[in-house]
Amino acid sequence: MKLPLLISIPHGGTKIPEEVSRQVHLSPKDLFEDSDSFTREIYGIKEDVLTLVETDIARAFIDLSRDITDRPPENPDGIVKTKTCHGHSIYSSAAFPDEATLKILVQKYYDPYHKMIEDTFKGATEIQLALDCHTMEPIGPAISPDTGKERPSICLGNNFGKSCPDKWVQNLSKCFQKSFNLDEGEITINEPFAGGYITRKYGNNPLPWVQIEMNRKMYLSSPWFDKNNRSVAPDRLKDLRESFREGLELFFS
Repeated sequence: MKLPLLISIPHGGTKIPEEVSRQVHLSPKDLFEDSDSFTREIYGIKEDVLTLVETDIARAFIDLSRDITDRPPENPDGIVKTKTCHGHSIYSSAAFPDEATLKILVQKYYDPYHKMIEDTFKGATEIQLALDCHTMEPIGPAISPDTGKERPSICLGNNFGKSCPDKWVQNLSKCFQKSFNLDEGEITINEPFAGGYITRKYGNNPLPWVQIEMNRKMYLSSPWFDKNNRSVAPDRLKDLRESFREGLELFFS
């Protein structure tokens, strides 16, 4: 029997959209470090849940977890971006996508992602919980409110009780602590992330939502990560995926 879950993975893509491919100024390393690399492999338990929504397009070019009106120059980290989270320019000078291109990006990638979430709500009444799944840097980067601070192994965000009941998140934390074999205190709630746009938009409207942030030190570090080709040992990704699935099974048991 499948778990009564909707899983959203909005930042797991690493692909450059063809619409902007000639304008991009990023190196493969910069793109890798700006993306939630390997989240689709870790959270992608498609066969075990009712609905999984994901994309192969990198967040640097169209961020599915931003309000559609959130754009540069007011916010360089909006739905479209001028710089990565580490301050690297995404486009060469004077090559930022024009309004017509931005409209295409929204229509082709952003709108279908959110439509899939909304259509699921309408048709899948058996879903009990939705999870917006991400990974995070081990140390807060300059663009974040926790710049320079060490981060926990896992952060669960429920927008301070607005997107999901506190008791649910506390229980989910205990289940993940057991399945990932983590010490008490290695999982935090709403610190440093309480929930991004997707969690805030859809939380309790109508379903409970929780944002999950896994620390990249759990797989982008020795002995699992090969810096030369930016790959992770398959067994490590499998272990994390199994721990994620087991934690969810505990939660619903």
